[in-house]
Amino acid sequence: MSPCPRAAQQDVLPLPRPALQEDQAQVADHQPHAARRVRLRAAPGGERGAPRRSQPGEGEEWQRLRSLLGRHLLRPRAAQAYAGALDAVVTDLLRRLQRQRDRHPQHLVPDVATEFYKFGLEGISSVLFGSRLGCLEPEVPRDTETFIRSINTMFVMTLLTMAMPRALHRLFPKPWRTFCEAWDYMFAFAKGHVDRRVAEAAERLSRGDAAPAPFLTDQLAREKVPMKVIYGNVTELLLAGVDTISSTLSWSLYELARHPGVQAALHREIAAAAGDGAAAPSPAQLARMPLLKAVVKETLRLYPVIPGNGRVIADRDIRVGDYVIPRKTLITLCHYATSRDGRLFPAPEAFRPERWLRRAPARHPFASLPFGVGKRSCVGRRLAELEIHLILRCFEVQPEPGGRPVQPMTRTLLVPAADINLRFLSR
Repeated sequence: MSPCPRAAQQDVLPLPRPALQEDQAQVADHQPHAARRVRLRAAPGGERGAPRRSQPGEGEEWQRLRSLLGRHLLRPRAAQAYAGALDAVVTDLLRRLQRQRDRHPQHLVPDVATEFYKFGLEGISSVLFGSRLGCLEPEVPRDTETFIRSINTMFVMTLLTMAMPRALHRLFPKPWRTFCEAWDYMFAFAKGHVDRRVAEAAERLSRGDAAPAPFLTDQLAREKVPMKVIYGNVTELLLAGVDTISSTLSWSLYELARHPGVQAALHREIAAAAGDGAAAPSPAQLARMPLLKAVVKETLRLYPVIPGNGRVIADRDIRVGDYVIPRKTLITLCHYATSRDGRLFPAPEAFRPERWLRRAPARHPFASLPFGVGKRSCVGRRLAELEIHLILRCFEVQPEPGGRPVQPMTRTLLVPAADINLRFLSR
């Protein structure tokens, strides 16, 4: 048999076909050094970067930690433990949406992505360390506003610093410096909340109160995870959770507003499975909502939070499909391309949640990977499902009268290119 062709020595190798993505993901999921994590080192061209931050971990340590996070966040019954905290956040969001729509004669809420961004930050922080950040208050605290701006700055500067040629970093050091300063603030912000949570847990234990708290910081501390690793993971989860929740909610409601028949059917399904109460659904109730899961899948097929992903195998060459890829090659997984490929999804530009319900010829499982796969699966996906359910069953949403279609754009993540403005009508 002739040897496999060797991929050219290049910086980036795109993998647009799901079969190749499956092969590479399986290799990366079992490769200790495959994970790429935030490391702010000296900038290209010699500009000295920020000092190395607390890291989420690598190799076997990272594998163990991701398994631990999955146990506490991915399993439906584990996510149910956070329902009480999330209920309080959802209640505050509903009040805020009510205030926003009451100010407009057409019950319009402008720029729902910003509202859900604040909601996502408030929700994920309540899960991670039981803190309320004040994102949904009429006046958002200054440190929280700075954290939100730092996230935006980091994403904008990521594209700029990646696109700048090496030589320009010496001439224009400000983008890299701004990028590092944004990360500095985000780590400091998360560290402060983690330290407070750990101190409170120690104080309760000293009083003889050994009852475990449901918050993830407490869970990691009880598992004797090093504090520097907790700091890194909590910061990463804050970013991942906020964007996953905000993007999924915004695009789901946008498409449901444009497809009232699907929205009506979803509301009937939710009412039949969970009743009219405002509490978070149980795992058994969620299992009786196939259309809800189909709406989420279809939304994220069209609008994956991360339009592409990357992996590097650092220590050896690997085989992916019919190719041998040299070590240290950046492999990009093109989620946006495969999820809108007409060969894999008929009418790929159309919003059709029913495609996930009917029995059809087997679709390649790696054709759409909005939450990742395996240990690299997004740990916030269960929280996103819970929160989407709680929002969708409380309001009927309609498009902005006379509004134009909103297209997605890439800002490191996939975001709306224009404001999504929706009418919220109480049910």
